Amino acid sequence: MENDYYKILGVSRDASQEEIQKAYRKLSRQYHPDIAGKEFEDKFKEINEAYSVLSDPAKREEYDAGGSSFSGGGAGGFSPMDFSNLGDIFGQFFGGANPFGAPQSSPIPRENRGRDDLVSLAISLRDAVFGAEKEVEVTTFAKCKACDGTGSKSKSAPVPCPSCHGTGLKRQVQRSILGQILTTVPCPQCQGHGTVVEDPCPQCQGTGRIRVKRTIKVRIPAGIEDGTRIKLIGQGEAGENGGPAGDLYVEVHIAPNREFTRKGQDLHCWLSIPMTWAALGATTSVSTFDGQKDLEIPAGTQYGQTVVMPGLGLPKSEKERGDIVVHIQIEIPTSLSGEQKEVLEKFASLHDSGAGANMQAAQEMKPKKNIFARMKDALKGQ
Repeated sequence: MENDYYKILGVSRDASQEEIQKAYRKLSRQYHPDIAGKEFEDKFKEINEAYSVLSDPAKREEYDAGGSSFSGGGAGGFSPMDFSNLGDIFGQFFGGANPFGAPQSSPIPRENRGRDDLVSLAISLRDAVFGAEKEVEVTTFAKCKACDGTGSKSKSAPVPCPSCHGTGLKRQVQRSILGQILTTVPCPQCQGHGTVVEDPCPQCQGTGRIRVKRTIKVRIPAGIEDGTRIKLIGQGEAGENGGPAGDLYVEVHIAPNREFTRKGQDLHCWLSIPMTWAALGATTSVSTFDGQKDLEIPAGTQYGQTVVMPGLGLPKSEKERGDIVVHIQIEIPTSLSGEQKEVLEKFASLHDSGAGANMQAAQEMKPKKNIFARMKDALKGQ
C-alpha cells in the first residue's frame, strides 16, 4: 500500500477503536492548519484520510485485506467529501460543540439516569413542632422485576449491533451542489447505542423499567418551614436499562391551625379573659402542643398585652425552642344585672373620682383603652 494509515496515526495494527480515536484527536489538534500553520495542510488531510478508514470497521477490514480503493489516497473512483470527522475536530477547539451538527463519534450510552420527581405533602402544625414520619404516594418508573432492569427476557447483556458493528454510527453518501458528501448518522437499528437487546422483556419492552405507584416514607424534621423541599436521594424515577435512579423531592406545606399562628419559631394565640381577671390577676390553664399548661395573668393586665410561655414553640436548635406568645383579649359584659351594675358604679365612683378626659395627637396605632374606660363605655350603653 502507498499509505500506511496505522503508521500515520502512530498506532499498532491491532489497536482498538478507542486507541485510534484518541490518536486521531491528538494529531488533528496538533497539525490543524489554523494552529500549526498552512504548511501542515497536506499532513492534516493525510491524518483525516487515515482516520476515515480505520474508524469504520467495514473499511478497516477491507484496508487490512489490501483493498485497492484505499491505495494512493483513494484511487478507485470513490472520493466523496468526508465531513463525518468534523465533530471530532471542532470538539477539540470548541469544548465538544459541533457547529455542523454532526453526531458524536462514540455510541450513545444505553443506561440513562432517571428524572427527578416532585410531590407535595401537607402536615399539621403539631408535626412541624415535633417532627414526624409520613408516607407519600408517587407514580413513577421503577426497575422492572421481570428482567431485573436489564431489558432482556433472559437477563442477558446486550450484544454488539450487527449493522454498525458496535460503533452506534452509520455512514451515508448524500448528493449536493458540492458533489458527494459523506456524513455520519446514528445507526437506525440500535438508535446509536452500538448494542441491541436480542430478546426484549415483554413486561418493559426492553427499557428495563415499568411505571408503578410507590409508597415512600419521609422523615419530617422538627421546626421545618412551610414550603421546604426534602430531598430523598435515589427515590425518584428509575433509569433506563439499569441506569441510576433520579431523586425525589417532597415539598412540605403546613396546614393552618385554629388556635396558633406561626411567626418564625414562635407561636401566637389570643386568649379571652374576664375583666375581673385582668384587674385582679388570675391563674388559668391553657392548651398547648405539650399538653395543658398554667398561665399567670398579672393583675392590671391591659387589652392586647402579651404574656409569654417560654420554650413551648418550635425548635430553634436541638436544645432550644421558641415561645408561645399569648395576646390578651378582655371580655366586657354587654348586659348587667341590677346588682352587677350597682357594684360597678360604686367601683367607678371610687376609682374614677377626679379623673378627666385626656386628649393627645393621633398616632400610627390607635391607643388602647384601659379596662376601666371600657367598663364605663359598657355602662353608658345600658
